[in-house]
Amino acid sequence: MRSSSVWTSRSTVKEKNETRIILDQCDSGRRDDAVMARFAAENLHLVHAEYEFYVQRNKGHINPMLQFATALVDTGIQVTFLHTEHNLRRFAQAHPPGLRLLSIPDGLPDDHPRGFLAFMESMCMAGSAAYRALLLALLSAADAPVTCVVADGTMPFAIEIPEELGIPALSFVTHSACSYLAFLSMPKLVELGETPFTADDLVCSVPGMEGFLRRRDLPRGLYCTEHGDGDPLVLKFAEAVGRTSKACALIFNTAASMERPALAHLASGTSDVFAIGPLHARSSSAASPSLWREDDGCMAWLDGHEDRSVVYVSLGSLAVITHEQFTEFLSGLAATGYAFLWVLRPGMVKTTTPALLREAVGAAEGGKGRVVEWAPQRDVLRHRAVGCFLTHAGWNSTLECAVEGMPMVCWPFFVDQQTNSRFVGAVWKTGLDMKDVCERGVVERTVREVMASDEIKAAAKAMAQQLRLDIAEAGSSSSELERLVRFVRELSVRSSLKPRINGN
Repeated sequence: MRSSSVWTSRSTVKEKNETRIILDQCDSGRRDDAVMARFAAENLHLVHAEYEFYVQRNKGHINPMLQFATALVDTGIQVTFLHTEHNLRRFAQAHPPGLRLLSIPDGLPDDHPRGFLAFMESMCMAGSAAYRALLLALLSAADAPVTCVVADGTMPFAIEIPEELGIPALSFVTHSACSYLAFLSMPKLVELGETPFTADDLVCSVPGMEGFLRRRDLPRGLYCTEHGDGDPLVLKFAEAVGRTSKACALIFNTAASMERPALAHLASGTSDVFAIGPLHARSSSAASPSLWREDDGCMAWLDGHEDRSVVYVSLGSLAVITHEQFTEFLSGLAATGYAFLWVLRPGMVKTTTPALLREAVGAAEGGKGRVVEWAPQRDVLRHRAVGCFLTHAGWNSTLECAVEGMPMVCWPFFVDQQTNSRFVGAVWKTGLDMKDVCERGVVERTVREVMASDEIKAAAKAMAQQLRLDIAEAGSSSSELERLVRFVRELSVRSSLKPRINGN
């Protein structure tokens, strides 16, 4: 419980009277937004808890959470962004202004790999105690006690601990609503005996997706198991999603126009669901920390090509492929006759050096390929020369494609990407799904089809136009963000000001 003496020492009679008025308005459904905004500016302190695993490679959680935190700061909310110490040392310089940065230990040596399972276990044992102590300290702060927590939706303890302390906790989901719903449905799939999964059978137990979601569109590691026991990482991830879904609200970096059925079903099972994305499209200067140096030279290379004549290839920050898969991709891309820009991270191709990869690409038929270790992806996707994106279908990349109206060829790697790629091909029809296949003939044929398809180009363009409307003033995502800010302000009134009254 919070220390009422802290609140009492800062109270005035006028403040208490206005507080009672606000509480009465909240309870009756009436609200004076001007008064609420003033109280929020003076009293609201939100902690943004972000715990990135696979930190050596992954920035898929950090970027959207930074973008969200920045959007909150722009509304006048005081935000503390909480990292692990390991992350903070790497990303501190990339944070936007206006955020207070704090960190806690994750219990692992600095050079220890931070895979999801090891990271979760260590955080639960070592990090959770430090997290609890930090929240208790913030609760009793004299200047701006914490009144709300928004936590990464893959970290259950980051939501459960503040709730134990009486702090409202919201879950920020960094993947798509459709994949989130698929994860939530996994216990039911197992209960109904729909495991082990075979590739092309339709799934009947994920609401709103009965007609098109195949079992191979579920997270890899569950559908392909022979005995139904599943991949420990996938099952642990599903367990985490199930626990964090019990937060007082779910926040998605998506738009209602993209995932309306999934969002509607999720809203029927929890108190509040907010679709406020795509967040990266709100600001061209949104923070994008990276552990690799972006090769800006590729932009000049793109300038030398005709419109829609280049294939951009990036499988994200986690995928690791074999040399055989690399060879199949390379042969298929070269056979298309199109130029291609390929992001090949160090260590991405097993048992091969970057120098040998560059040599192989340079020697490929036609000599039209260029290799970079990392690219300024948003700039690449909006470049006139790029005609399609061969992608892993990670949610951040999928959103960036959608905003730019870029057709996609999807080769998903793991977790949510299988479901995302199915939506690209079967629902949005903004590209083709090439999952589970890595053969040069399939690569050539699929890329050619996407580059030539007027239907896919039109669907991608229409989605981009709709998303621009969604994030514009009075658009659905902007309205949802405003509703979320009001929701958080009301939480702060209920959780922070009531104890100040009751303390007298």
